[in-house]
Amino acid sequence: MRGAGPLNVLLLSPNFPPNFQRFASALREAGATVLGVGDAPPEALDPGLRADLTEYYHLPNMADYEALYRAAAYLMSRHGRIDRLDSHSEHWLGLEARLRQDFNVFGQKPSDLEFNRRKSGMKGIFLQAGVPALPGEPIGSAGQIRDFVRREGFPVIFKPEVGVGAERVFRVDDEAQLAGVLDYPPQDYVIEKFFLGELITFDGLTDRDGGIVFCASHRVSSGIMEILTQHRPVHYFYTRDIPPLIEELGRRAVHAFRIRERFFHAEFLVGPDGACFALEINVRPPGGYSLDMMDWACDIDLYRVWARSVVCGESHFDYERKYHVAHVGRHAATRYFHGHDAVLAELAPLLVAHMPFPKVFTAAMGDYVYFLRHRDLKTLLDAVAFVEQPA
Repeated sequence: MRGAGPLNVLLLSPNFPPNFQRFASALREAGATVLGVGDAPPEALDPGLRADLTEYYHLPNMADYEALYRAAAYLMSRHGRIDRLDSHSEHWLGLEARLRQDFNVFGQKPSDLEFNRRKSGMKGIFLQAGVPALPGEPIGSAGQIRDFVRREGFPVIFKPEVGVGAERVFRVDDEAQLAGVLDYPPQDYVIEKFFLGELITFDGLTDRDGGIVFCASHRVSSGIMEILTQHRPVHYFYTRDIPPLIEELGRRAVHAFRIRERFFHAEFLVGPDGACFALEINVRPPGGYSLDMMDWACDIDLYRVWARSVVCGESHFDYERKYHVAHVGRHAATRYFHGHDAVLAELAPLLVAHMPFPKVFTAAMGDYVYFLRHRDLKTLLDAVAFVEQPA
């Protein structure tokens, strides 16, 4: 923390996704000096965001680290040292960590990403913390892949060491499929035993000392890989209650990964017999409009909660999970029994919002999305089915 002056907080790409623009306004309201670096031209920024930013540096190529470093140094020369730096986005985690290290900013550094971003590193921490994880290991050679399949059997999953959702993930079910992989083993990948289970998350926010100040849990209609490859219906929903085992293992994982003053998103697979395995953990908010869904579930504002934690050091607030909240996405290429106007008319009491979704998210989350909430889970799921009913 600095002395008497306000905190300087640098946000990378503060304009995207659109709902994350609220981080800037929440920081300004909490008393911070909010700085931004992004690839969007200043004139393309939302007027409200421009007003929340004390200064914005336009950097057309955000992936150029040397240019990004110079942009941060320039802003420091004008406003003093940077106290916090974030984007809340998986895409920029590596650059954030390098900047924090180079400018001695509080928060995770590149060494932290070796175990909280790389799949093999995550697995080791889960197991050390007593959190069950599926058998898996980094890929070294064709022989090592063969040995793993011999031990664990088919099917197996191949995942990039660093990746989001089902990006570049593929499944191998038999010897014929495996033969093609053995000819050209993928680089910087892990191989993992396949487990069929329901995806349930443990999401939330920690304070400066790593204490969990908020938590919630959502369930996903299908695996992301199945949604992408089989065009299955897209919905997920936050529940009023967190399954006790998920909360126990989730809290153990958050502590083990030393998550400080950050949002987190831990994913678990739960089988029909109750067997539970940690899939991965992300040191950022869950994707899409999940933060807003948690807000709607509790009638709170997590953007402000985070900002006051950063700026004012607050570490406690009261909340109640009042509603179940669902994200229900529709694919533009799918015909539905109930048209848009019928959905609005029939489900008006449950609708919180509806909108076209940002193109970068549409494959996994739908081209058009309806957000629904209700205190009763069956009522909510009946409404989800109404939206998804095919023609």
